[in-house]
Amino acid sequence: MLRIAITGKPGVGKSTVISKVVEKLELKACGIRAAEIRVNGKRQGFSIEDIDTGRKGILSHVACTGPKLGKYHVNLEDLDGIGAAAIRAPSGCDLVLIDEVGPMELRSENFIRAVEEVLDSDRPILAVLHRSSNHPLAQRIRKDFEVLTVDENNRDDLPERIAARFR
Repeated sequence: MLRIAITGKPGVGKSTVISKVVEKLELKACGIRAAEIRVNGKRQGFSIEDIDTGRKGILSHVACTGPKLGKYHVNLEDLDGIGAAAIRAPSGCDLVLIDEVGPMELRSENFIRAVEEVLDSDRPILAVLHRSSNHPLAQRIRKDFEVLTVDENNRDDLPERIAARFR
């Protein structure tokens, strides 16, 4: 089974690469996608979306309550209720997407268990991995996955290269 993780600097386009891979494939994808929440051009937090159901919530926000990470508070309710649930993929799923395994997501034991469960399965996985996390789960992904670094030079070509691998 194919497992690819992409990593790179903040804002380089990791989530965009993942979205473009899904657009290019004719597979049923499930899992989670994150996106910035911006107000007047300033990042205020991140949303989380269940790719299969379209259900959305707040992953983190400057105005949330929950564990603090930098200027953001992690919303464990949505991370667990939407994120962890989406990763425990339905049986009709061809590809599990995890955007991302990073410091915010790793604040949830439920999220960690959900990712470990899918790692223990035989499902193909495409994940975004925080570039410098030393968490044991991040280390496991680095060891078990092919890890590709997204940068300004390869971000336009990378979606097609990754999609070709999953075809």
